[in-house]
Amino acid sequence: MSSPAERYAAARRRAAQASLFPALDEFAFDLGFDLDDFQREACQSLERGSGVLVCAPTGAGKTVVGEFAVHLALRGTPARPVSPDEPRRKCFYTTPIKALSNQKYHDLVDRYGADQVGLLTGDNAINGDAPVVVMTTEVLRNMLYAGSATLQGLAYVVMDEVHYLADRFRGGVWEEVIIHLPASVTLVSLSATVSNAEEFADWLVTVRGETAVVVSEHRPVPLWQHMLVGKRMFDLFHDADAARKHDVHPELLRYTRDTLRRLELGEVRGTGADRRRGPRWRGPLRPDIVDRLDREGLLPAILFIFSRAGCDAAVQQCLAAGLRLTSPEERAEIRRVVESRVTAIPGEDLSVLGYWEWLDGLERGLAAHHAGMLPAFKEVVEELFVRGLVKAVFATETLALGINMPARCVVLERLVKYNGEAHVDLTPGEYTQLTGRAGRRGIDVEGHAVVVWSPETDPRHVAGLASTRTYPLRSSFRPSYNMAVNLVGSVGAEPARALLESSFAQFQADRSVVGLARQVQRNTETIEAYGAEAVCHQGDFDEYFALRVAIGDRERSLARQGQTQRKAAAIASLERLRVGDVIRVPSGRRAGLAVVIDPATGGFGEPRPLVLTQDRWAGRLSAGDFTTPAEVLARIRVPKHFNHRSPAARRDLAAEVSATGLDRHGGRRGGRSRQAAGEDHRLTQLRSELRRHPCHGCPEREEHARWAERRRRLERDTDELRERVSGRTGSLARTFDRIVALLTTRGYLTADGSVTDAGRMLARIWTEADLLVAECLRRGVWDGLSPAELAAAVSVVVFEARRDVDERASVPRGAIVDAVDATLKLWSEIEADEASRGLSVTREPDLGFVWPIYRWARGEALAKVLASGHQLDGEMPAGDFVRWSRQVVDLLGQVADSGGASTELRATARQAIAAVNRGVLAYHATA
Repeated sequence: MSSPAERYAAARRRAAQASLFPALDEFAFDLGFDLDDFQREACQSLERGSGVLVCAPTGAGKTVVGEFAVHLALRGTPARPVSPDEPRRKCFYTTPIKALSNQKYHDLVDRYGADQVGLLTGDNAINGDAPVVVMTTEVLRNMLYAGSATLQGLAYVVMDEVHYLADRFRGGVWEEVIIHLPASVTLVSLSATVSNAEEFADWLVTVRGETAVVVSEHRPVPLWQHMLVGKRMFDLFHDADAARKHDVHPELLRYTRDTLRRLELGEVRGTGADRRRGPRWRGPLRPDIVDRLDREGLLPAILFIFSRAGCDAAVQQCLAAGLRLTSPEERAEIRRVVESRVTAIPGEDLSVLGYWEWLDGLERGLAAHHAGMLPAFKEVVEELFVRGLVKAVFATETLALGINMPARCVVLERLVKYNGEAHVDLTPGEYTQLTGRAGRRGIDVEGHAVVVWSPETDPRHVAGLASTRTYPLRSSFRPSYNMAVNLVGSVGAEPARALLESSFAQFQADRSVVGLARQVQRNTETIEAYGAEAVCHQGDFDEYFALRVAIGDRERSLARQGQTQRKAAAIASLERLRVGDVIRVPSGRRAGLAVVIDPATGGFGEPRPLVLTQDRWAGRLSAGDFTTPAEVLARIRVPKHFNHRSPAARRDLAAEVSATGLDRHGGRRGGRSRQAAGEDHRLTQLRSELRRHPCHGCPEREEHARWAERRRRLERDTDELRERVSGRTGSLARTFDRIVALLTTRGYLTADGSVTDAGRMLARIWTEADLLVAECLRRGVWDGLSPAELAAAVSVVVFEARRDVDERASVPRGAIVDAVDATLKLWSEIEADEASRGLSVTREPDLGFVWPIYRWARGEALAKVLASGHQLDGEMPAGDFVRWSRQVVDLLGQVADSGGASTELRATARQAIAAVNRGVLAYHATA
């Protein structure tokens, strides 16, 4: 316990700080808890008038600094309170997602009152002229470009979750805002812990002026790491010192090694079939994990499963196991909350959405949380979990993005996730973000993170993830068509180039050039040293080595010619296939017998026949799937209107394929036909020259050759480095110049750098396919459509399927076919223009949402709408339907407000919005 003298000295220090930072003293007095050191340091920098970048772990309390900026704006200037006669200063609080905006809005209303706080998102506009407005970052970006009067008096902008600027789809918006904010605005940037905070801060200083960097690695609630191996739970580290050294608990290492050894012994004793599959490991069942956490007092918990279907299945497994985590009183409260929140959703839609199964899970304290769920359902889950009524949530990683749902424990079922393209390992940054949810400040003494062990999971790898703080912030900023016309319109072409060169993306590129240039210099010196080692006393070894390289290149060229001939033979064989032909796929994932359902040889490009394999997989094959020409082994009858999406139809036809009695794999043909190397005249000539060269007889020939090969490889690497240096210097400005040239050619900008009427229309289109939308409006592609047809037509430029589907989706007959075809034709023109200028191409329109939004806008039932999605794996998830429908509504709103659209089209767009905004889409988060 401190002495009276020490307490007196501490009181004197607090009094001195209060006199230096009166606003912070007022703010801290109302908080009800003591500020941490990093919070106090950041707030003091703000009160001194400096911008601030705060990097701290999830749950550390970064938002307190943002709330202090709100306090400063409402109080007046840092030096003195505002007088009633002066215009009130404003603070904008920006967040990356609408759910976080809604949450922050409620928090600030509770503290400052509804009259002082507003909300602006794509769905809600409440009290937008208030002195404090919470908004998504895109809304602020649009305000800056439009020169909105709402910006008057803006003193502070809080950018929550600023590390979102690394997001490859939306990250550029953060940089646009930071660059374009008026110099008088103080920026408060709140970020997760990143390893290059100083680099980011250096950039902020160049574009925003004085910026203090406050980095805290300290978690207010300690986090303990564990691994669950079968039924046994182990600490990952023995103590804090071991954690710092990445030393895994010896008992955990010993037990996992023994388990692996037992599995291998089981594999040896197993049957032949078991041997092919490898060791079978059955980890703990999900209900058993939840029950274990409940018994050990570790609930509420978030169990991360990187699959939507996996999350839903986990809840069903727990219900089937009879798990019940709630008391009768909690169940009654859960039902009351749920019923009050779903009153706006029609009863017939609730049954389609699986409402009763969902409610059964909630009443037992169990729920899923993922993007495929209806937003209303997700918000109920979030509310009940925060209140402690739902005890276990099975979630995808989207839950880790900003939503305030802390838990006592976090469980990671796997350390691999699907990123939309491939299955990849979790990065240290992602691991930290996910496990950061564990430990509720002010509630839990400690948080717990549990990784479920499997034979592929090395505890030492987990230790590395848990102990590494390497989460570098990498800019994803790149110029777009909309950005170009807005920049040229607001500041002119040349100043716009300068603004782009001040982006964080260019800042990072220029910094990396310094390191690359140093590497080029080092490589050049090494190349000279390697050249000295390769000198031969019998002749010019460079000349001799060039002959060896030429021989290798010629041999590879001949091998490629052989591959080309084999591919041509495979293509020719695929072109001859007919419906009902039974063929054998020689290798790969689809190896085995298959029957042709649709030859698909009538179009352009290589044939891609649609087949059904013996294993009931239906999809298209390409020439790359065949190492030898496809050979027709038999023929069977395929029903005339065969539906390859029907499981029953696939099963019956696959049975007929099996009934042919053909061998699944056939005889493996060894060896590949290739031209004998000696038959090539040029190759024979090169080898003759090589043998006659004086260096060929050198006893140290191979030693010289090794040094010459090292030099050649290093020269090649150095040439690549030089290209990267020249490519990175001014790369954004070059891209901008190409975009400006394309827009000038298409009439959006004039030759002298002015914005045309078409350009002003493009400046108000905010979507990934902005130029394609503008072209559709200019050419009248969407004129004359009904409201439902218009909704369907615009959906092709916003929708993007989660996974690639081989065949093009169908569209309703009538005017919509012409509109979609015209849109695709415009896209191909734009794509060709972009490719010729070296620009990244606009994404191809996706027809997969045409039928669902068309049927919904015509007033059809939700069940029919969800069943009409163009997906092989069943119905479209309700959450996806709502999300894409809202994006369609957003684009329709832009069309309705567009000066470039005809009066009739604008009226149709408004009717389409009204037709779409019904039922589950009429629900908005309560704000």
